[in-house]
Amino acid sequence: MAMTNGKTLVTMIAAGNREIQDFLESDQRETPYLVIDLKVAAQQFRRLTGAFRETTVFYAVKANPQPQLIRQLAQLGSSFDVASPAEIDLCLSEGADPGRLSYGNTIKKAADIRYAYDRGVRMFVFDSEAELRKLAEHAPGSAVFCRLLAGSAGAQWPLSRKFGCAPDMAVSLLVQARDLGLRPVGVSFHVGSQQLDPTRWDPSIAQAAQVFREVAEHGVHLTLLNCGGGFPAGYQDPVEPIDAYADAINSAVERHFGPYRPTLAIEPGRFIAADTGVLRAQVVLVSQKSYEDDHRWVYLDIGRFGGLAETEGEAIQYRLVTARDGEPTGPVVLAGPTCDSVDILYEKAPYRLPLDLEPGDYVDILGTGAYTTTYSSVGFNGFAPLATFCIGDSA
Repeated sequence: MAMTNGKTLVTMIAAGNREIQDFLESDQRETPYLVIDLKVAAQQFRRLTGAFRETTVFYAVKANPQPQLIRQLAQLGSSFDVASPAEIDLCLSEGADPGRLSYGNTIKKAADIRYAYDRGVRMFVFDSEAELRKLAEHAPGSAVFCRLLAGSAGAQWPLSRKFGCAPDMAVSLLVQARDLGLRPVGVSFHVGSQQLDPTRWDPSIAQAAQVFREVAEHGVHLTLLNCGGGFPAGYQDPVEPIDAYADAINSAVERHFGPYRPTLAIEPGRFIAADTGVLRAQVVLVSQKSYEDDHRWVYLDIGRFGGLAETEGEAIQYRLVTARDGEPTGPVVLAGPTCDSVDILYEKAPYRLPLDLEPGDYVDILGTGAYTTTYSSVGFNGFAPLATFCIGDSA
């Protein structure tokens, strides 16, 4: 382990997680790899449920589907937002009850709907008539809710346009759901991942309340409001505490629904999983493109194809730690190891790394417990998928 100013790299990890530090010190494993601490996930889950009282939490499995993490969250009482038969099988194999699964993907094959139904799933999401008719045929009598279009202003990873429908269409489809023998229970929306503005839920909650009122005129009485995910993790910059998001959402619900408050649900992924993880990478090369350019190019053994896909557009800017921190620094461009020119992590963001950084040095990337392993390719350029190790008690 490289030494700088008498400190090892792992003792400078900002999270101060002793268990992760011990793991990183214990062996010279081949990089890159991710280590996640399950205790942190449990702490985040409890913070969330403490802020959002009387709210059903559907953990978004896509954020991090490690079996140990799913098992722990099931033991803690979480429900799960699933997007495929594989995620359904994973949750059920780790102890989740099928009645606690919501098939939240609005783009499902008919065979996948039937598979979910046969395995006991009884809650499905839709945003189109074609999807609704598939549900009526292959998941008869199931509870369904309609996803509304929602703006993503303020989110670092927008999710608008592809999912959801206009409120007037939602009203029509929810009434049609009843006529097709399904049980329309509510509406959902998502204001974008890593949403930095707690007030962004308000416009969508107002639209949802209007949908509730209009379908009631047709004899359909909705009970569930799913406010989606988007609750942020702290990367480079601090974010509002989760209580600020809970207060803003609850205030908006009271304002727009009045005494007819629906049952609330949320679908966190990043908030629970991100802070559990540290991704250890290694410097492969440090170079310059010209004698005049003071920006060094630092190539790591992981890039956008290895699990750091959320650096696209430099949207998610992770914190970096090296063993040489504290020494003089200079501007860098960070890139991955593959033979693809888009495999650049940060070129515009003002990252600076120690001037004496050299090949073989470790770079620890913090807050990488969410949306890393699930984005890792199966072998682009022959690089293996991102290895993951879990530590910490299971509940």
